[in-house]
Formats: sequence, C-alpha cells, structure tokens
Amino acid sequence: MTETYGAEIAVVTVTYSPGETLDRFLVTLDKATSRPVHVILADNGSTDGAPEAAAETHDNVELVRTGGNLGYGAGANRGVAALDDSYGWIVISNPDVEWEPGSLDTLLEAADRWPRGGAFGPLITEQTGAVYPSAREIPSLGKGIGHGVLGKVWPGNPWTKAYKQSATDVRERVAGWLSGSCFLIRREAFDSVDGFDSRYFMYFEDVDLGERLGRAGWQNVYVPTAKVMHIQGVSTAKASTKMLAAHHDSAYRYIADRHQGPIWAPVRLAVKAGLALRLKLETR
Repeated sequence: MTETYGAEIAVVTVTYSPGETLDRFLVTLDKATSRPVHVILADNGSTDGAPEAAAETHDNVELVRTGGNLGYGAGANRGVAALDDSYGWIVISNPDVEWEPGSLDTLLEAADRWPRGGAFGPLITEQTGAVYPSAREIPSLGKGIGHGVLGKVWPGNPWTKAYKQSATDVRERVAGWLSGSCFLIRREAFDSVDGFDSRYFMYFEDVDLGERLGRAGWQNVYVPTAKVMHIQGVSTAKASTKMLAAHHDSAYRYIADRHQGPIWAPVRLAVKAGLALRLKLETR
C-alpha cells in the first residue's frame, strides 16, 4: 500500500561530532526557504556535544540517536523513519553544508517543473569556489575502472571527464545520480526504493540510490540555480585511513552487486585486487 504524505518539509542531517559547522548549517538553512522546516539530527554517536546544543537552541531541531555509528545511509534512513506522514519532502544533507539564501525554495520550484523528478540536487561548490561534480552519470564498468585507475595520475582522462560531467555541464538537466552531500527528495520516491542501502557504510550509497531511483521510473534532476557550499570532511578527516578503506569497500560492493554469477567472477576478483592495491598505495 502506497503512503500518502503531506506537503511539509523536513531536513535530515547525519551527525558524527560535526563541530561548529552544524551551527552554520542551521543558520544558513533558515534563509534558504520561506517555509517552515523541521530538522532531524540523526546522530551516529557524536561526542562533541554539538547535536545536543543545536537541539536545545533551535525550536525546529529534533535529535534522534541512531544507537551507534551506522554509517551515512543507515543514519539517514533512521532520520527519515522518525518523521510523521505530514512530511512529503525531505532534504538529506551533510551537516558541513552552508546554504545560499533561497536555495531550498529554488529546489522546490524545480520540482514543479519535473513531475517525475524524484531527487533534486543543487550546484555544490567547495570552499575555494570550485564547482564540485555533484550530478554525474551512472558509472559503467569500463568508465569506473578508467576513472579509478587514472583519475589521480591523469585527471583529464576521458573516463574521469565523462564521469564528472557536472563540473562543466552546468544546466538544469537529468543526471544519473546526485551527490548525497545535499539533495531534496520526494518521500514517495525515497520509499519506492526503500531508501538508502544500509550495506554501504560510507560512499557509493548515493550512486546506488540514484541508479535505483532511475530504475523505479524517477528522475534525478540537477538544479544548478540552487547553490550550497560544502566544507567536506569535518567528521571523516578524523579517520581518513578508515574512510579510504570504506570508499574502496563500497566501490567493490557497487560493482559486485551489478556483476553477479560465475561468469563475472574473474572480473570481481580483478577489481577486488586492483582496489586493494590502490588502497595500499594511497595509505602507505
């Protein structure tokens, strides 16, 4: 049975000792829309007191403890599950994002133009002002390997260029997937694919979600007139080696899930060995 949701907006952000960035996230969010917004802090075990302070300071902020460090996707799922049926629009975002004024309203306006749009992603910039490639195509096995092997040593290679198309193709359009660091999603669309796959602890959960949304008949829409800035890595920098390992584990899971059976066994073995070698080189 399909749920019927209201038109209220909620923001779910997964926290893990986010520090001072959380306050900036909430302050700038207040100017990102003229509509009331309920904020869920899905906390994965913070020890810095920032989520508790935010929930105490802001009337529209609710702290939901996930019970441990579940990872990004599973934490976001817990946050969404805490919402009642009045919330039909959900923003899922990292807490180290800063919103430009009116940016959330711009995403909501785009939803009116794209009735089959399930997810809507803003233009994301880094602190330097550089555009982050946040609306990409679904990686094929060949392009994924080309980008993974050559991306660091030859950034301008054709596979990486194609994969990171949103750095240059800055227009409103359908993408294969949108960066999980900040996007708006219809709750109906989120439910239709059972949310994030919680097997991905960190990384690739957004690629997987975008692909499954597309297969379910939804569009992933890039809306570069809405803008946010992503500081990146406040929580993950504290455990960079573990995060690199998580990235490679998720990359393998994504590929292995889509290339199952005995015929693909040599490919899976080669990919696993290649990722292990790359991790060793990057962490030595």
